[in-house]
Amino acid sequence: MNKEKETYILAIETSCDETAAAIIKDGKQVVSNVVASQIESHKRFGGVVPEVASRHHVEQITIVLEDVFKEASLSIDEIDAIAVTEGPGLVGALLVGVSTAKALAFANQKPLIGVHHIAGHIYANRLQEEFDFPLLALVVSGGHTELILMREHGHFEVIGETRDDAAGEAYDKVARTMKLPYPGGPEIDRLAQKGNDILDFPRAWLEEDSFDFSFSGLKSAVINTLHNAQQKGVTLNKEDIAASFQASVVDVLVEKTYRAAKVHQVKQVIVAGGVAANRGLREALANKFADQPMRFSVPPLSLCTDNAAMIGAAAMIAYQKGQRAGWDLNANPGLDLEMYSDR
Repeated sequence: MNKEKETYILAIETSCDETAAAIIKDGKQVVSNVVASQIESHKRFGGVVPEVASRHHVEQITIVLEDVFKEASLSIDEIDAIAVTEGPGLVGALLVGVSTAKALAFANQKPLIGVHHIAGHIYANRLQEEFDFPLLALVVSGGHTELILMREHGHFEVIGETRDDAAGEAYDKVARTMKLPYPGGPEIDRLAQKGNDILDFPRAWLEEDSFDFSFSGLKSAVINTLHNAQQKGVTLNKEDIAASFQASVVDVLVEKTYRAAKVHQVKQVIVAGGVAANRGLREALANKFADQPMRFSVPPLSLCTDNAAMIGAAAMIAYQKGQRAGWDLNANPGLDLEMYSDR
């Protein structure tokens, strides 16, 4: 019996401030994975500056690609397809990755595959274990907070989303007001482990049957508390502020995920996105689903933040379905996940 040929996909990710490339085998095995971080460059600005991010991508992309082939001990001739994040993200940053992928695919006559960034975050979980459908994904990052129902590979139905600030955005703004070092999310998580939830910050539950989220009220409440204390000359305990804020965010995320999982009778619950690295969230979700029939999964910390391995994992599904991008593939900063899955 002939053994099926192994499929190698080269993936490129440049949607924000990480220049990344990876080679994935059969959609499930990481052969090589290289990420060039820009955190030190953006730290002085307290956030990502799009123009600076784009310039760094231009400087790093060739080096990252050379490293990923060296780490894999493979050549471009052994690659079956080239995948790239086409959106959403910063348009200038996306263009660097898309242009590079198109040039490589054209020069080497390889199939080209465009991937949705959030689909990538979800498929980071498949690099650990196979999916079990129907599946519910909680996506939590700087720009996204969504509950996504999947009934089969490559199909995404958004059943809940943020109506204002994403959870990660709220973390960043609160951290900035607390004058914490950039990036602020991990710093709040670190402080929260040492503090106590003693401040009565609000939890936005919205309508009884809604799976949507809202964090702007919580963000404003925390910032107002900090400003009022400053005006009165009162010193607040940063650990308690962080713990109280994080408890408010985590309570809503966990409860809405749990209710959605029950309503849709899913077999697996996964968490994805940069905030999936948050220790408080990981522990709370694991505890909530510990005695439930559905399986709970979370990717390792290295695959929570932006990387190209997740893009390669998602691209494998498109490759198997025969989906290919044309030479007119362009950066799409507002790419809709449901429209992406329906093409």
